[in-house]
Amino acid sequence: MISFTKQGKGNPLILLHGFCESKEMWQDISRELAQEHRVYCLDLPGFGDSQGKSLPQNLEEVAVILQEWMEEQSVYNPIIIGHSLGGYVALALAELMGSELRGIGLFHSSAFADDEAKQHTRNKTISFVKKHGVDKFIASFVPPLFAELHKSENQEAIDLLIEIGKKTPKETVLNYIKAMRDRKDRFEVWKTFQGPKLLIAGELDQAVKIDSSRAHQDFTTAYHELADVGHMGMFEAKEKCLEILKAFLEQRG
Repeated sequence: MISFTKQGKGNPLILLHGFCESKEMWQDISRELAQEHRVYCLDLPGFGDSQGKSLPQNLEEVAVILQEWMEEQSVYNPIIIGHSLGGYVALALAELMGSELRGIGLFHSSAFADDEAKQHTRNKTISFVKKHGVDKFIASFVPPLFAELHKSENQEAIDLLIEIGKKTPKETVLNYIKAMRDRKDRFEVWKTFQGPKLLIAGELDQAVKIDSSRAHQDFTTAYHELADVGHMGMFEAKEKCLEILKAFLEQRG
């Protein structure tokens, strides 16, 4: 069962959260965007309130679950924007649904598969979570997502994300680390997707390096780099991100 919020009227926009996050992370952004659009914020399967009997084993399964949810909710031709893991899911949906999506956006995310170094890091994280548990992992995982100069002003957001993350079941954490580690390269999907494409990158992002983001630029309808921002632009540069999102959505109707 997919837990979600729905606000506003107009063309549908789906916002997908990142790893160990939940739909609540979008509350400020969605409130603003709902003035002109019908905004859905989802908990991905296994996160937040989207708990079920079985967890998806890969991103393709996640995409199928979300496609079925769209059919159930009569959500047609949406724009889908995903943060980090949410961007990986958005690309899996683009591969699955193609022109049934009005547009896609990567928010601190990438169409590339993990390289060998990143896969090694994922494996170390799996070992850490198995040994020390979710709470200790989340406490060390969340703060570095923010650029150093933005941490103090975003302490409330950091605390919120730690609180959300600690509620994530251990099995969900481990399953999604493996799913991200083993995900296929979808750069060709990004290149060939016919609808409008948005990419928002942080120059100081340690999770999605800026060089990786820049490699997408030539195949992107609207490409934006956020100076002095890490992996959490919706908090670190909220007003700028809102400006970018509104402009992208207004141009697409």
